[in-house]
Amino acid sequence: MVGLSGGVDSAVVGALCVRAVGKTNVLTLLMPSVHTPKGDIEDARGLAKGWGTHAVLIPISDAVDVLERSARTPGIRPTRLARANIQARVRMALLYYFANTLGRLVAGTGDRSEIEVGFFTKWGDGGVDFLPIGHLYKTQVRRLGKYLGLPNRIVTKPASPQLWKGHRASDEIPVDYDKLDVILTGLLDERLGPSGAAARAGVPVEVVMRVLEMHRKSAHKRMSPPMPD
Repeated sequence: MVGLSGGVDSAVVGALCVRAVGKTNVLTLLMPSVHTPKGDIEDARGLAKGWGTHAVLIPISDAVDVLERSARTPGIRPTRLARANIQARVRMALLYYFANTLGRLVAGTGDRSEIEVGFFTKWGDGGVDFLPIGHLYKTQVRRLGKYLGLPNRIVTKPASPQLWKGHRASDEIPVDYDKLDVILTGLLDERLGPSGAAARAGVPVEVVMRVLEMHRKSAHKRMSPPMPD
């Protein structure tokens, strides 16, 4: 099961799954919301058609609206983040609905750049069975996409989760991925420390400290729920 958004991460995961287990064993779900650009839907359709996989289109806006109406409580006003995360969790529920029905696994589309800074929804797009590109930074995923022969417009498309109108990764991540990946590599792989990572990426130390803070605050997303010893 692959949730196909039309972006580079899900495109690379879809291409790898088709190579690994064959097109008849991959089902792609296209789950647009009211905020999803028409071009992304067309790109996702084109990918699935090119691979020869069965693609199912399920708009999620009605389901999201039902959940929001059901959750309305006097005195409690939902935040934009809460409303955005409902969308990711509806998509997760749909993927597992089909996975349970067909006896399949859900392939996650998260890359290491986004996992390390917590740029994903806990129990939403973070709720998967395996992560084929979870060890690759975004810049590496783009290079892999080029190697796999994906269309250039998809390989170079700016990351845009579209959980609200005009939503882009740059709204929440402090630097572009080319610099973020250098920072993360310096901090996590080479142990350079904040000043060394900042020098390597050519950014102020304050930017690196913000990345470190995002990594620290999102640690719970990368761990199993805590329980007493």
